[in-house]
Amino acid sequence: SPQQHNVTSYGATALAIITLEAFAGMWINAFIVCVLCIGWVKKKTLNSNEKILLLLGCSRFWYLCFSWIYHLLSIIYPNYLFVHPTLQLLVSFTTFFNYSNLWVSACLCVFYCIKIVNFRNRFFIYLKVKIDRMVPWLLLGSGILALAIGIVIYDLSETVQSNNVTFTCLGSFWEASTTTDKHFFSSFFLTGFGYASSFMAVILSAVFLLFSLWRHKLKMQTKSMKNLSMDAHIRAMKSILSFLVMYSINFVCLILTIIYTMKNENIMIPLISIYLCAFPGVHSLILIFSNPKLEKALLKILSCVKCE
Repeated sequence: SPQQHNVTSYGATALAIITLEAFAGMWINAFIVCVLCIGWVKKKTLNSNEKILLLLGCSRFWYLCFSWIYHLLSIIYPNYLFVHPTLQLLVSFTTFFNYSNLWVSACLCVFYCIKIVNFRNRFFIYLKVKIDRMVPWLLLGSGILALAIGIVIYDLSETVQSNNVTFTCLGSFWEASTTTDKHFFSSFFLTGFGYASSFMAVILSAVFLLFSLWRHKLKMQTKSMKNLSMDAHIRAMKSILSFLVMYSINFVCLILTIIYTMKNENIMIPLISIYLCAFPGVHSLILIFSNPKLEKALLKILSCVKCE
């Protein structure tokens, strides 16, 4: 029918865009991981910032990988998602790496904030001294929390699929209609909690860093030259603001997903997915150009490509 043809064409277009975004994002994050691992082998050590970036690159790479597989099956081979436990594993792995991405990003913002802010408060001084030792524990905690939510989502998706999901004759997984019962709301509650907790950490980091920058600027008004502390504040502020934009749009996407799913207007879900697959690559590219080591490695590779 014409309606089925339009849905199929729409799904194929969305899949093509998602595929380009996912593979570009995987290459970008793989580049970050490779550069940091090569430096790790050479120096036999990683600083705290590099540890966070390494785990962030890994989580984003695998998030894009599993997200692309999910969209590929949902559009081209939707029947494979009925094979137990394909859907459950894809949803839980995607959720795990997505939350790893969110919370590791929050850890990076907190790290920038604590390293750079200049407060005389004893608590901040204590954190500034201990932050390098705390980073591995923060990353471990982020991984454990993401794993716990991934396991819960696995159980919820299994329950929902077995009891509450029916498919239309259009042959697309996006056309699934889910009844709004306690399992539906539980999954969105967990998703909202994960976003809100990490989003709050990013907001607080931005506020503290902005306040510290404002105080420092007042002290430096009598001097004509900017010092290194001012430059460090500005660089960190740019990075944290980019995270703030990412979290804000992700949160809007979460709300829109809830609204459109409850109204069974699933035609908008692919548009949201296009953004969600684009941002890990775009934002990782921003992080590359804000890190001198990664930027130097990228420019070196690009210059070699031009010479050839």
